[in-house]
Amino acid sequence: MLTFNPSLTPSSQDNSLLTDLYQLTMAACYAGEGIAEKRASFELFVRSLPDNFGYLIAMGLAQGLQYLENLSFTPEQIDYLRNIGIFDHVNPNFWSLLENQGFTGDVWAVPEGTAIFANEPLLRVEAPLWQAQIVETYLLNTINYQTLIATRAARMRDMAGEKAILLEFGTRRAFSPQGAIWAARAALAAGFDATSNVLAAKELNQQPSGTMAHALVMAIKALSGSEDEAFMAFNRYFPGATLLIDTYDTVAAAERLAQNMETEVKGVRLDSGDLGELSKKVRSLLPRVNIFASGDIDEWELKRLRKEDASIDGYGVGTRLVTGEPVNGVYKLVEIDNIPTMKQSSHKMTYPGRKQIFRYYDNGIIKSDRLALADEGIESGETPLLGLVMKEGKTINKNESLNTIGQRVQTSVKSLPPQTHDITEPTPIKVNISQPLETLRQSLIV
Repeated sequence: MLTFNPSLTPSSQDNSLLTDLYQLTMAACYAGEGIAEKRASFELFVRSLPDNFGYLIAMGLAQGLQYLENLSFTPEQIDYLRNIGIFDHVNPNFWSLLENQGFTGDVWAVPEGTAIFANEPLLRVEAPLWQAQIVETYLLNTINYQTLIATRAARMRDMAGEKAILLEFGTRRAFSPQGAIWAARAALAAGFDATSNVLAAKELNQQPSGTMAHALVMAIKALSGSEDEAFMAFNRYFPGATLLIDTYDTVAAAERLAQNMETEVKGVRLDSGDLGELSKKVRSLLPRVNIFASGDIDEWELKRLRKEDASIDGYGVGTRLVTGEPVNGVYKLVEIDNIPTMKQSSHKMTYPGRKQIFRYYDNGIIKSDRLALADEGIESGETPLLGLVMKEGKTINKNESLNTIGQRVQTSVKSLPPQTHDITEPTPIKVNISQPLETLRQSLIV
């Protein structure tokens, strides 16, 4: 009989089963065919950038490595797999693999915060075939999602400018509690100043930041008859807190604050209406307060408001940051037992062999990238992007701080040419395919 766990909240120990079934059935097939321990290389990359994206910011590596380092199957998990009926005919070697091994492979990756483009591997896993196979689902989950959030955050910072305060407000709109924490991490790393997610802030050693909701204003007004009493009450317990002033009449609220609480008010938030026009009216009434805006803010809205010289000091960004068109990263076998391999399906072709990305800069601006085989030599002026980050299942270096990753994001974005920054019709960096890689690809076409 199936039992129901109402929490459905996985612990880190559950991550070995946080995978698609076919990863395990393929691993069982490999075991039965005697090839499970063959050395294999898989690369994670995107075939194409999302619409209107000129680049991606790689993110999520730290959580991927942590998953790999702790991967193991408990006796209870193995018993579950034995008893569900799907694996009744597998070779006993499959159970031995699960019982006796975690992840023992190597990982090459670009550092978090690096700008990357289509067909460039964010990471490469080199491990026994069965291990490299079963980790696909989790790696795609964390890297695809955090890369999406980091890229959106970097674009928003780019459009808002360096001085604007950007606050991550996306927890209520993220696709899961775990996703909300990952989104906060990626946003902070890619240029946001703070998150309203208290748990994320705690775990990331950050100070959470937030304001107030319309419910408080409506509740106190309903009981006291005054919107102003709501402002005074909140300020009583949180002196200098940002007050939400658009529950009823934004300009009227600002006028009363200017008359009654001008010296006490440090900030106000606008959440509806014409944010640009309202911000200017509020600024004329409260010239010394910080004005924040929220309400379906995205990079296009930030660009518009900045172009209109809106009088806004900071933005709370939620839905449009943590949702949107996904980063469709894929994870493909590129080599098995030293034999290069490739997918040849129409519109889904992959490049074979273990690869390296060589980046060429001209006065600090990315001129071009060269996608090459991993054993090709570096050419004059190039910088290789993929580095060894895990050896035999053990992470080589400690996790980088958000500050370090954030500085890399800033450097990466500043290194992009103007046409790649564009958020409407961007031109991505040209990725050249090396001659040896193209020759290998041609040789494998059947």
